[in-house]
Amino acid sequence: MKQVYLDNASTTQLRPEVITEMTKVLSENFGNPSSSHNFGREAKNVIELARKSIAKNLNCNAQEIVFTSCATEANNFILRSSIQNLGVKRIITSKIEHHAVLHTVEILQKEYNIDVDYVSITKSGTINYDDLEDLLNQDKKTLVSLMHVNNEIGTVLQLEKVAELCKSNNAYFHTDAVQGVGKSKIDLSQLSIDFLVASAHKFHGPKGIGIAFIRKNIVLQPIIFGGEQEKGLRAGTESVHNIAGMARALEISLDNLEDEKKHIQELKNYLVEKLQIEFPECIFAGTPEETQYNIINVIFPFDDNKSGMIVFLMDMNGIAISRGSACQSGSSKPSHVLEAFIDKEYLMKPNMRISFSHYNTTDDVDSLLQALKKI
Repeated sequence: MKQVYLDNASTTQLRPEVITEMTKVLSENFGNPSSSHNFGREAKNVIELARKSIAKNLNCNAQEIVFTSCATEANNFILRSSIQNLGVKRIITSKIEHHAVLHTVEILQKEYNIDVDYVSITKSGTINYDDLEDLLNQDKKTLVSLMHVNNEIGTVLQLEKVAELCKSNNAYFHTDAVQGVGKSKIDLSQLSIDFLVASAHKFHGPKGIGIAFIRKNIVLQPIIFGGEQEKGLRAGTESVHNIAGMARALEISLDNLEDEKKHIQELKNYLVEKLQIEFPECIFAGTPEETQYNIINVIFPFDDNKSGMIVFLMDMNGIAISRGSACQSGSSKPSHVLEAFIDKEYLMKPNMRISFSHYNTTDDVDSLLQALKKI
């Protein structure tokens, strides 16, 4: 049976060039980067060159990049530190954030008794910017935490607009940019973003490595203690090969961005056209034209009892998709993202998130459609 991978918002296939880079580092730069001898200095040099490369591609200062194990760790670090170190008394977020943010905010609210406000969501699954502006017109030390690209439906936050709203209201702005970094150009020198996080495995890099961008002159304290790695902000021996792989993956992704984006957008358009012909009663969670080019979320007019089984049924037909975040893809519960804006009559219907990469083809889309017809 042909195997088709259409779950690239969960994780992506490593690029061959990234594997080559990581293998080289594993073989040649095995020293501990904290050691003062030559082996250690060589490993340290790999890390700092990677930091400079990532900073160049995000147009920020290399000293503003902190390596973490993943975006979840980076989110926890930034959210918790903003309260402990910056005097934040309120967090504004939304009900459609990743649980790495939502659950962290819930815990922090219990621990520190901070205020939490949730900006409303429009019927198309986007942030209500007027509501955000109203919420910001309150005299409280505030952190706004809103994701760049929604991981389940692909709606895109207007980073510049939110950044300016936060700046004009003296609020900090944190964005989980896991689904945006590597798939779009982000110029941190032009955006008033205080904190940004990303994860390498979302843009054809390795798992187990991510970044926290922390704007210069913002002083945070570590939440992981030990050695003096990462300017003392994140103790623990660095994963040198993963850091090198992440830098290479980001570089290649951005170098090939326009060609790969064009290819993926054509696949998405092809799928939308075919779905509207084969399943005219299906609806899209998030308008396809307004969502990021690689993600589409579809609700199907199938029996409700297929909702919890749709991932399994597709897998049985060789198609890898998800019902939303990979962290909860096997759950039969409705998506918390869809609950925030979808009418109840559609909420229990089978839905799937299809997410493309440049490795996919129209044959993959045709295979998906054939599997759906069987269901």
